[in-house]
Amino acid sequence: MPSITPIATEEVASQPKESSRDYKNYTSPLIVVTLLFFMWGFITCMNDILIPKLQEVFTLQLWQAMLIQTAFFGAYFIVSFVYFLLSVSKGDPIQKIGYKNGIIIGLIVAALGCTLFYPAAVFHSYGFFLMALFVLASGITVLQITANPYVAILGSPETSSSRMNLSQALNSFGTTIAPIIGGYLIFDQVASAEIDTADSVKLPYLGLAALLLLLAVLIKVAKLPRLEGGGKIERGAGATKYPHLVLGIICIFMYVGGEVSIGSALINYIKLPQITGLSESEAKHYLAFYWGGAMIGRFFGAVALSTFKRTGKFAVIALIALVTFLTVYVLYDLNQALIILGLIVLNVVVLLLARFIPNRTVGLFAMAVIGLLLIGVLAEGSLAMWAIIAIGLFNSIMFPTIFDLAIKGLGRHTSQGSSLLVMAIVGGAIVPPLQGLFADLSGDLQLSFIIPMICYAYIVYYGFVGYRVKEAQI
Repeated sequence: MPSITPIATEEVASQPKESSRDYKNYTSPLIVVTLLFFMWGFITCMNDILIPKLQEVFTLQLWQAMLIQTAFFGAYFIVSFVYFLLSVSKGDPIQKIGYKNGIIIGLIVAALGCTLFYPAAVFHSYGFFLMALFVLASGITVLQITANPYVAILGSPETSSSRMNLSQALNSFGTTIAPIIGGYLIFDQVASAEIDTADSVKLPYLGLAALLLLLAVLIKVAKLPRLEGGGKIERGAGATKYPHLVLGIICIFMYVGGEVSIGSALINYIKLPQITGLSESEAKHYLAFYWGGAMIGRFFGAVALSTFKRTGKFAVIALIALVTFLTVYVLYDLNQALIILGLIVLNVVVLLLARFIPNRTVGLFAMAVIGLLLIGVLAEGSLAMWAIIAIGLFNSIMFPTIFDLAIKGLGRHTSQGSSLLVMAIVGGAIVPPLQGLFADLSGDLQLSFIIPMICYAYIVYYGFVGYRVKEAQI
């Protein structure tokens, strides 16, 4: 990222500037920041558990239950829009307060949102739950605005896509274990007690609040490099003058909308009699496969887009595939392990066709998702279920790679561009209810996957055409 240079740490103002080659000193800060990605991944995927749970507790239609995602991702849009207005009128807030303080503020607000789940359950109010989700997501929005560009800048520009994918892999690890842990606490515990209330969400979210506050303390005492755009704070909407960023904003909207819509509908989809007819408690394991696929794919992406030699890349990818196969075999059975291995092989084949080129990988992966969605719409039984689950593997590199492609060449406008990209995450608030409404009106949840299919068609365009960096349009 040219024109973005690291300066002294926030703790030691007199520390000299590092040279452009001194990126290895950022390893420790990068490890600390990746903890944030894990936490907000875990919290975001908990929504997929809340949807069927609160739908049952409050007797909601599917589109009403999907308002959980509207409240959550709507906060992304509103908070990011406010941030953008501030950056236009007052100058970029992150350049003023620093990434570290921005991260701490985000963690505290997110912890407050988790705490509000307790009174929401006490008053048995769906509206209160939506408000709590909005506050929680407001904090995560601040984390998104600060952490994503921070990771991209925190090292060599040539490997920014690799770092973004590695951090997002930790994010996906959170989304992978959330259905298991959250499903156990919210579904299994309630089922064993034969209680049909919202009380089961109290303990999980109070625990999340405590973890977020603990992480805020850790960030406070950690020494994080302060990165700025030459120390100059500018007003105006300079980031919007870059065409590849504007197209990237639309692409993030489409991607998050499609990904969240699929994940939100997955449990109800698996429950369909023509698919598997499994219960919610059983279906949650397959939701974990969906998000777990995104984690594995992002590890693949981090390796493939790194500076490793070609033979080294293949060796690490093979090792990850082997570990995944053995893990699924130990936790489940040989049949499911072989299916997962087959899907991984398919993913690696498409990755090879992309020749490890970031934009080409985005385009080909989006084409693969469209093909899998077609199978999910037209087929039945296990084939249809595994086709939809496989989408997680191909979703994997999309968000971090699209984000990285969109902020390339923005220089001092990087933070402002980041806020606009985070604003586009509102796609997760709009597309799921549209799919839910389509399913309710047509009476066909399976056919409703046409909605996310439209989103991935645009991603194909961005991956092959829209990503190209152009000079700012004055």
